[in-house]
Amino acid sequence: MAKLSILKVKLEREVNGYVVTCSSTKEAVVIDPGLPVEKIAEQLKGLKVRYILATHCHPGHVAGKDDLKELVGGETGLHSADAKQFLRSADRYLLDGDELDFGEFKLTVLHTPGHTPGSVCFVVANHAFVGDTLLAGGIGKQTPETDLRRQMMSIGTKLLRLPLTTALYPGHGPASSLERELAQNPIFRGAPAPS
Repeated sequence: MAKLSILKVKLEREVNGYVVTCSSTKEAVVIDPGLPVEKIAEQLKGLKVRYILATHCHPGHVAGKDDLKELVGGETGLHSADAKQFLRSADRYLLDGDELDFGEFKLTVLHTPGHTPGSVCFVVANHAFVGDTLLAGGIGKQTPETDLRRQMMSIGTKLLRLPLTTALYPGHGPASSLERELAQNPIFRGAPAPS
């Protein structure tokens, strides 16, 4: 049985980048390729990069995308709504429900608009890479393009449908779990418990 390896890389602007690897095939996915790219690239030695993906197009989360691709290869991906908003291009424009294979694993794209129009989360097995849609103890800071109502709807209709044991890997701060966030995150006060 293949094992999943998840490595957090601390980047500029306090952004968490992630290297997600299938340990048996050494195929990897990079999530949120910020700067400096060298810090991510040194974690990719001996790995075959399949995808370089951004949860959203704020500069801290996507600024290293093209330079990293030049260094290590792989196919870049982001949601088209953010590509339009932030004038970014990619090899592949991600849609809700897309499935990307790497090694013996499948990464599923969840479109979770709100923090930005094209915010997405990525689910691999019982792990969710949630960008700034949901942080430990809060949500990503609001910017002019943030639609808080849509963000809360995305959390409610997409993230809360995942199993409570799902580990959460946010774009900033520590990892958490859906269960812990439901119990402790102030955004869920008064929210009905999932059935």
